[in-house]
Amino acid sequence: MDLTGLDGLFSAEEKDLALKVRSLVDEVIRPNIADWYDQAVFPTEIIPELGKLGVLGMHLEGYGCAGRSAVEYGLAAQELEAGDSGLRTFVSVQGSLAMSAIHKHGSEAQKNEWLPRMASGEAVGCFGLTEPTAGSDPAAMMTNAKQDANGDWVLNGSKRWIGLANLADVAIIWAQTGEHGEGRGVRGFVVPTNTPGFKAEVISQKLSMRASVQCEIHLEDVRLPAEAILPADSAIGLKGPFQCLNEARYGIIWGVMGAARDSFNAVLDYSATRMQFGTPLAGFQLTQAKLADMAVAINKGYLLAHQTGRIKDGVLPGSVTPAMISTGKLDNCRVAIGIARDAREMLGGNGITLDYSPLRHANNLESVRTYEGTDEVHQLTIGRHLTGIGAFTRTEA
Repeated sequence: MDLTGLDGLFSAEEKDLALKVRSLVDEVIRPNIADWYDQAVFPTEIIPELGKLGVLGMHLEGYGCAGRSAVEYGLAAQELEAGDSGLRTFVSVQGSLAMSAIHKHGSEAQKNEWLPRMASGEAVGCFGLTEPTAGSDPAAMMTNAKQDANGDWVLNGSKRWIGLANLADVAIIWAQTGEHGEGRGVRGFVVPTNTPGFKAEVISQKLSMRASVQCEIHLEDVRLPAEAILPADSAIGLKGPFQCLNEARYGIIWGVMGAARDSFNAVLDYSATRMQFGTPLAGFQLTQAKLADMAVAINKGYLLAHQTGRIKDGVLPGSVTPAMISTGKLDNCRVAIGIARDAREMLGGNGITLDYSPLRHANNLESVRTYEGTDEVHQLTIGRHLTGIGAFTRTEA
């Protein structure tokens, strides 16, 4: 698949990390993923293994975290998603969302209490931003936090499509406090999930991300001490959760290329052995044309991810912008889902079974393409960068 010298872009240490993650995927995930997906089971037994591997919050420094580079995190994400998007999503929710929120915006007490245990996999976290009526528009969230005369915070509201919430030991919940004006009143809270009034219900009958878990959270008079709030100025308003979302979106730029690569490899192997009209499918011109287009698209996707990662690490000049992250998330998701669908088609009727990965990847990628910003959100982010005009809200003439 390497048409552009991708292998030469990475150091021996970076490739060694990727191969360690690939070994875990090959040994633990691949033999079981069809059953997990079919039975809609998230394998909690792999959480300690991921902790031992050092991929939980791996891009964070200190507090038991591995302190790896952005490129190393990306390589780990694409290896995990080659196994299944749902399992990469676990690492993303744990590390890029919940742990990043505490690491970026939390107090020393919050960091010391939660980050070491989350890095090891002993504790699981979730990130509650999206609501039943506030997906792409988080400023419209209805969940609220009010401070009483004793200084305690009381949270009420609901969140939806929250990964890991039923398994989590701690939830990062974003709520309107009514302070600082509209939008700026959004603040984050560190909520132990055993707090009275916190309830997580699993969303069932999904057609995507079946080896993962997403929930609806209900908050009814959830009482927290004053120190439960994320205290950093960086957490005031929507910039707090958006900083975490950009970490997760960055991982997606790499991760979906793993799903695309796995889909490509599945159909490449199949076409070499599947005989039709006395000839392997790989010998037909149409098959080779499709394989060529897939390989070129995957190479471009990796080059885009690599460029973004090296800038994020400070190896290349410049800084990572929201438009850059949106470019990678938008296009690599499009590319990956197209490759997975084309690979399913090339597998014929066999492609609709879980014996082959492409349709599973395609179904999962419908979710990945939607969460952490839909195509439209990223198009508008790029459009605002290009024109200087924000078009997220309609203005009356």
